Amino acid sequence: MMLAGTGKVAINLCRRHEPNFCLSCNHASMLAVVNCATVFGIDAIPIQVEVDIANGLPGFATVGLPENTVKEARVRVQAAISNSDYLFPNGKITVNLAPAHLRKDGTGFDFPIALGILAAQGLIPIERLAKTFVLGELSLSGQVRPVRGVLAAAQIAFEQGCKCMLVAKENGAEAALVEGLEVRTVETFRDAAQYLVTEDERRAPVAKPQTLEPNLEFELDLADVRGQYQARRALEIAAAGGHNLIMIGGPGSGKTMMARCLPSILPPLHHTQALEVTRIHSAAGLTLSSGGLIQQRPFRAPHHSMTRAGLIGGGNGVPRPGELSLATHGVLFLDELPEFSRNVLEVLRQPLESGEVVLSRANATLRYPAKIMLVAAMNPCPCGNYGSPRKKCRCSMIDITRYKSRLSGPLLDRIDLHIEVPPVDLVALQTSSPGESSEVVMQRVCQARDAQKARLGESKLNGNMSKSQLVQTATPTLAGQRLLGMAVERLGLSARAYDRVLRVARTIADLAGSTVVDSPHVGEAIQYRGDERMLLAA
Repeated sequence: MMLAGTGKVAINLCRRHEPNFCLSCNHASMLAVVNCATVFGIDAIPIQVEVDIANGLPGFATVGLPENTVKEARVRVQAAISNSDYLFPNGKITVNLAPAHLRKDGTGFDFPIALGILAAQGLIPIERLAKTFVLGELSLSGQVRPVRGVLAAAQIAFEQGCKCMLVAKENGAEAALVEGLEVRTVETFRDAAQYLVTEDERRAPVAKPQTLEPNLEFELDLADVRGQYQARRALEIAAAGGHNLIMIGGPGSGKTMMARCLPSILPPLHHTQALEVTRIHSAAGLTLSSGGLIQQRPFRAPHHSMTRAGLIGGGNGVPRPGELSLATHGVLFLDELPEFSRNVLEVLRQPLESGEVVLSRANATLRYPAKIMLVAAMNPCPCGNYGSPRKKCRCSMIDITRYKSRLSGPLLDRIDLHIEVPPVDLVALQTSSPGESSEVVMQRVCQARDAQKARLGESKLNGNMSKSQLVQTATPTLAGQRLLGMAVERLGLSARAYDRVLRVARTIADLAGSTVVDSPHVGEAIQYRGDERMLLAA
């Protein structure tokens, strides 16, 4: 029934009608159920939006532990329905978000609630909604806006057996990454309602998956690095085995530049890793403007003023992924390491060992992936000139000791490679011949990783293999054992540092194409643990 002079669809025009039946509109009121999801961490939990319109004074109640953003949906939904040429019902509207014991957060419930209100009035076939997964935010004008966590929601929709998913245009390419799920995009709420009624595919075209182009704006090449041969070698070892690395050197020695070169020598992400990276960034809301599969390894370089929640995840309400998780399958670069707060750095210890972050809250326990390569940089002293042949250090030994004591021994013990980065000499700066390019180095890295894949499996590298795998694959020869034994006595290596040396030695052997770990491999690995300055800090 059309309201004269307005062109809007009339809903519940009369106020006196039999239970669940409007005589003047000839319309039966019914319960509508819409499938959607809420993002919890990086995972999606299926939610059913139940909408009931009953007789009584006009009202709008949302139950099921909604957070403030969900409670505010009633204002956006009412305006979107009215501005889409539908009249908002005058009855008592009850929206239940099931299961009711889970907290609901986010603006993705706007779209399903609005469709549920129309379905409860019989304007949308309920059987069509039963097979459709809906997610999106509504503007006051009725535009459908993108939301975070769409990839995880699409995966759960496919697992729940839904045939179709309705999302905003900007979320379409990301949701379409899930094979076997038909994803349709809409620009307005009216387009979605008309599509569900008429099945006009022009209102909701099918989305196609796409891959994001790599952003090469900040990616450097190793050929741009002059000199620093030991640091370049350490970068290659770290990339080949997935090892953590710390560089100690004065200002201007090239620490930051070399750290930014590291992604250029890492192998490309395979499809499973790319999906995991995309899922994490989607849950954090970083793919709203450019949805699609992320195939570039992440490089995260947070400022030293960051908080613990910013590093490992957290926040008010439902925790969000932190920098550790956003750097999964990539590089987390911490420049000026001693300037970070001590309590922030100490939370790195457990994730560096386990490869995941576990956040325990009163109502839930969340697990975030943290499969990272940690690359850190620091000055040798507060002024940065300690040990420099060109500049005089102004720091006292007390200042240097206090500066280095900001880093705990257990944290440094978890970093495999400790290298000193001296100032670049004038000859290297003036030379016109570049060093090896990232492409050449990456070929050796890929060959070493192929050897590890054949030995350890798809998801393991030398940097994170288990103790049993370490014993089976990295036990050195007799000469290597004697050399390692002398190093333990002289350097006072801990049991963890002993294992770290073996892991690095195994990677060096892989780069050399050797099936056994010999004394030259062990000797080179030991030199990356023998920096006296870092031992002073420990």
